[in-house]
Amino acid sequence: MNNKTHAWRNRAWDGLLKLMHLSLLIGLCGVILTVQVSAQSAEAANTKTGSVRGTVVDTSGDPIPSATVVLQGRAGNPLTAVTKDDGTFSFDGVSAGLTYQITVTAEGFEQWNSSVTVELGRDTTLPDVKLRILAVQRAVTVRYSSKEIAAQQLKAEEQQRVLRFIPNMYVTYDPHPEPLTAKMKFHLAYKGLTHPTFFVLEAAWAGVEQAANTPDWPQDATGYGQRFGANLAGGATEGLFANAILPSLLHQDPRYFYQGSGSKGSRAWHAMLAPIVCKGDNGKSQPNYSQIGGLLISGAIANTYYPSSNQGVGLVFRNFGTNMGIHVALGLAQEFILSKFTSRGKH
Repeated sequence: MNNKTHAWRNRAWDGLLKLMHLSLLIGLCGVILTVQVSAQSAEAANTKTGSVRGTVVDTSGDPIPSATVVLQGRAGNPLTAVTKDDGTFSFDGVSAGLTYQITVTAEGFEQWNSSVTVELGRDTTLPDVKLRILAVQRAVTVRYSSKEIAAQQLKAEEQQRVLRFIPNMYVTYDPHPEPLTAKMKFHLAYKGLTHPTFFVLEAAWAGVEQAANTPDWPQDATGYGQRFGANLAGGATEGLFANAILPSLLHQDPRYFYQGSGSKGSRAWHAMLAPIVCKGDNGKSQPNYSQIGGLLISGAIANTYYPSSNQGVGLVFRNFGTNMGIHVALGLAQEFILSKFTSRGKH
């Protein structure tokens, strides 16, 4: 009986051991299967993503820390990274098989843009991203001073001489001269009326009048002196009113504007119209009220010192016509003759 009991216990123990071995074997197989499945899942996941790496440097090759790197695909939110102290950056777990737009910005540097394609399960390393220093743009304000330029042009005109000694100040060879101020117009008139050639010309004209016995002064030294004095007075009043006072009040330019180009006919027409058509201070052509008014005022004042036999309205219009003819001839001379012999100042 004891032997039978002992044998039964041995068989039960052997069965239990076998059951335990089988359970352990089944458990071990489950663990191995689970690990394999996890590895396969991880591998499958890795084949669907990739990474992008790179380094941001300046043109000298020095790393740029704290630069902002943005990776933007066609869809989805952009990925953002900031470069480390060594200028490196990385994007991990990026969907593979797509093309991304990568943008790098840093303070004080120009923006950098490029495209990159992420390959399956691989690290995409970009060449060094080189940023150029942002050019500093400085706004420079240039203040245009019309008065200063006009003063320079006037200074050059004061130096103009015919045959190197006769002043030719009332002609401008600049195609677009700046307008003169009232002070400049009076200054130009003063320079013209105080130059020795003004007295020489009036003395010569007095000689012509002496020979023609006009106006009605004696044909002697006294008469010549009276004619010379009248011419000085007439030249002074004409110069002041026609070239300074009225041009300042009416904002007109008393100078002759040299054309110098075009057909001879157009140039001649321009010269002949100069006494009756002038340039305004606004640069536009307009009736030359200054010249016309100055000559009429000068003729009217002449009635106060001419002989009584020559006074009257006839004197005003006779002097007006004579002086207008002189200005027409002078304009033609300026356009075709005097310009060739005039030394021009620099400004």
